[in-house]
Amino acid sequence: MLRRDLPPPPPPAHVLAQLDEDTVRADRARFLRELDRRSLGIGGLLLLWAVSALFALGWGFVGMAWMAFETHDGLSLALAYACATLGAGVLAPAGIWFASLARRDRQVRGLLRAWAGVYRDAAADARLRAPWRSLTWLLASLPLAAAGLGLSYWTASTARPGYDTYGEVGSVMGLGMILWITGLLGVAKAAVHFRWAVRAFPRAQ
Repeated sequence: MLRRDLPPPPPPAHVLAQLDEDTVRADRARFLRELDRRSLGIGGLLLLWAVSALFALGWGFVGMAWMAFETHDGLSLALAYACATLGAGVLAPAGIWFASLARRDRQVRGLLRAWAGVYRDAAADARLRAPWRSLTWLLASLPLAAAGLGLSYWTASTARPGYDTYGEVGSVMGLGMILWITGLLGVAKAAVHFRWAVRAFPRAQ
């Protein structure tokens, strides 16, 4: 079921043939602009980062619990259970939120593809074909992915046996992995969207 705040899908072909073409073109241009903004707007990028920050917070609690478990004293074990509970309480909503965003993103992509095939409009399509939205996501996501990968590699390569605990190393590496995956998701979304836009809206000959 589509979200109520999303534009409607295009009408069936037999209904479309009975509608005024200029009206349909105007609706198409407006809906495609809105869907393109929802797909690769700054708001979507900030939402992805917000979900990742929530995952990082939850993993931080899990890391604290991991390190507390390694001390094996009663007070630390109590703290470990408390942190583990807080971590699970943060990670579960983060997972639900991420699944909701992924489901909405699939709906937006489906509507984009559906409306792209209705009554081509060279002027409107040229704006959608422009790469600046994809480039914004790419430039914002690449440093994040590189930082996450670098943090994970640096933590693993500099860990000293007998000095750095598994909990300390695992906590920092987990944070690095969250940053890396977040960056990769942004890069992949930018690349996939741009590739689709170039194919869906070819340059006028």
